[in-house]
Amino acid sequence: MHKKLDKKEVSRSRFSDRFAVRTLAVQKGFNSDISVRGQKYHIQTEDWGQQNPFLVSRIFVNGAVLKTIKTPYETALRQSSIHTTDAIRQALHRQHSTIIDTLMTGSMP
Repeated sequence: MHKKLDKKEVSRSRFSDRFAVRTLAVQKGFNSDISVRGQKYHIQTEDWGQQNPFLVSRIFVNGAVLKTIKTPYETALRQSSIHTTDAIRQALHRQHSTIIDTLMTGSMP
């Protein structure tokens, strides 16, 4: 006997299947060191892969995590019509660059 899925379960299932098929491998991330008004920051952005579909950025100051930014694939890939390895790589770069740009203006993302 099969369990009838509710709409939320069906939606989650389609989302998982879509990325499981089209996402091939965890992407290498980005690391940057910047200095803003005398304060040094290390920014690290990584892909957590299809089993945990998030792009995660961390801002470090003196070795301690100052802030973590966790973006679901669903949000990060909205701008891309195709969810491929290249699209994930571009989303990683976009998130990393946006954080650097925000810090350079003197704001915190």
